[in-house]
Amino acid sequence: MAMQRVSTASCGQLYLKSMNVACSQCGAKYVLKDAEIVAHPKVQFTCPKCGKTTVVKIEQRVDATIAMLPLPSFARPTGLGSGRKVDREAHERLPETVNAELSVIAGPDTGITFKLEFASVIVGRQGADVSLNDPEISRQHCLLEVKDKFIQLKDLDSTNGTYFEEERVRAAMLRDGTEFRVGSTVLRVTLTAK
Repeated sequence: MAMQRVSTASCGQLYLKSMNVACSQCGAKYVLKDAEIVAHPKVQFTCPKCGKTTVVKIEQRVDATIAMLPLPSFARPTGLGSGRKVDREAHERLPETVNAELSVIAGPDTGITFKLEFASVIVGRQGADVSLNDPEISRQHCLLEVKDKFIQLKDLDSTNGTYFEEERVRAAMLRDGTEFRVGSTVLRVTLTAK
């Protein structure tokens, strides 16, 4: 599947994948571009080979990750990538209704689990709130903001990127059991109610 850029009126540009489809009559394969599918729950096309009409249902998962440019306000790092650490006095503790942990399941620190105590934590190398011994990650690689039912992941303009479902992302919504990668380290989020 190829990545393409689509301009929309509401949020600038969306980067989505093209969709591979096949004619329901003759089986001929085609690629539908984002501009053809992005705004519709169903797409109808006529096969150039057999002339028959096929209807394709577009199913986007609720938790699908979409890269957007320009970045929406919730995904902007607010200057944290420039070397400033989160001020513990200004940031609140975790919501009282949740427990949050970050477990290293692959990489140099495999087996380590970090109990998150604050609503905002920076993942990175030495000096970060969650400090990892991975030379492929930035000093301040990404920000995790713990909410009641999910964790908001924001990349802090890291050199090697933050990956969710094997796609480089600027922001993503993480639920209990979700995994993401920074450098060569794979982390799993555990978010449970108290």
